[in-house]
Amino acid sequence: MSVEETQHGSAEVAARVERRWATISVIIIVGMALLAAFAGIHRATMPQPRVETTDPSRLHLSGEFVESNLGSVLETNGNVTVRAIGQQYSFTPACILVPADTPITLRATSADVVHGILIQGTNVNTMLVPGYISEQPMRFAKTGDYLMPCQEFCSFGHEGMWGKVKVIDKTEFADRAKGGGRLSCVGQ
Repeated sequence: MSVEETQHGSAEVAARVERRWATISVIIIVGMALLAAFAGIHRATMPQPRVETTDPSRLHLSGEFVESNLGSVLETNGNVTVRAIGQQYSFTPACILVPADTPITLRATSADVVHGILIQGTNVNTMLVPGYISEQPMRFAKTGDYLMPCQEFCSFGHEGMWGKVKVIDKTEFADRAKGGGRLSCVGQ
């Protein structure tokens, strides 16, 4: 075998390997584009299709976020709705009481600046923007306490802005909800 034949064979092998790597690269890029499109279509990366607004200067005075309407409530369909407000440097209510194995809708807003709700150990993570209502579905598989820090820097004192989510048994929650009104675990 001559040197030219050896070089020609090596060139063919190199070209074949480069085509394979180019094909793999194109497949990866196309796969990532499809994954991003799929996530966007399924609301994983897109903003909510329905934007709800509220007047942050009147939150405690009227509307959905008056003081008496904050906390957890058991709806007639068995789901739970939680309403909360973030303001410097606290969440109201500071402790949210919810049942395990139940669809829960968190509806929250901010009274002053941008805050964030992050429930540690879960995938619940949402921003609270003044004037807008954030809605976040959630479900907890097991009972226990979950820390809820503000994850958006909101000014000096931000590091002390913590809340708690207390997940209790479904039947215990239903017993507490029989009396009506809003539930929270503040003071427990």
